[in-house]
Amino acid sequence: MKPCSSSVSSFYANMAGGMEELEQAVAAAGPGGFMSVQFLQRVVGLLRGLHAQLTQLVQKLHLPVGDRWLDEYMDETARLWDACHAVRQGVAGMEAYCAAGANAVSALDEWRRNPNPYSTRQAMRAVSVSRRQAVALEEENRVLAETRIEPLSLRFDERPPAEWRLHGFNGFRGVLYALRNASAVLLTALVWGAVSCRPQRVHGPDPESSPFFASPLTLSMARLHHRIASEAADAAAAAAAEARGGIMMYEFRRARAATEEAAAEAEGVKERVEEVKRWIGVLRAGTENLVGQLDDLFDEIVEGRKKLSDLCSHR
Repeated sequence: MKPCSSSVSSFYANMAGGMEELEQAVAAAGPGGFMSVQFLQRVVGLLRGLHAQLTQLVQKLHLPVGDRWLDEYMDETARLWDACHAVRQGVAGMEAYCAAGANAVSALDEWRRNPNPYSTRQAMRAVSVSRRQAVALEEENRVLAETRIEPLSLRFDERPPAEWRLHGFNGFRGVLYALRNASAVLLTALVWGAVSCRPQRVHGPDPESSPFFASPLTLSMARLHHRIASEAADAAAAAAAEARGGIMMYEFRRARAATEEAAAEAEGVKERVEEVKRWIGVLRAGTENLVGQLDDLFDEIVEGRKKLSDLCSHR
């Protein structure tokens, strides 16, 4: 992939740098902890940054008015919109679980402070509601992933098209291809973390040795793709969840586990209840922030599409 201008070259370099930073974050966190809500926020942040840079880049490439490039840009941003909207729906569903978890915390705390048959029944009932809400959320998100996300074919392309095709429209086609590939990797992470995951280990070529990953950009994307898939498979296997899949978000899984532990223990309930309270609080705040970031991305997509449409109509 040969960049045809310093602007295109800079775009590729920024994209590669963002991918490398995320890959390092996954490696540092290790199995189980990498799919945190903070990591998912960083993923959305990179998506937003790349989309904003693309919009700025197009204005510097002096592309022909009313040509095919605008249709290709519109198609790609529509695909990004659809995928992120489904992710947002999955994340927003977390609020009902957080509410059920907060009720379980209150009931468990009352049971701890005033143990009697009534408070015991109330605590166990609240924990059961929280458990059912978690199961319902994962089932709803599984259906969401199958019906709304899988048809979008968010797959990392390990065999790029012929190099000459990527030079089309002053290098714009190469940039759009790179963005599509990067978005596939990033959206896969978002879907697995916040919606539903049935991780499978990557059996493709080794990014470090394959000739398909000769450039720094394709290598950085491939390494992140392989790292996420490998760590997700390890985390699912460790949680005995590989067969059923589910939401991989670290805080969600910790909140569920802490609730079960608090309900199962007669001793040390105070500490367990505090742990549940902490994880529910972190989960609620983190998912609210994630929804806000996705809403900002939608606004930026609308603004970018309008800006480039206006550019083509000379308004």
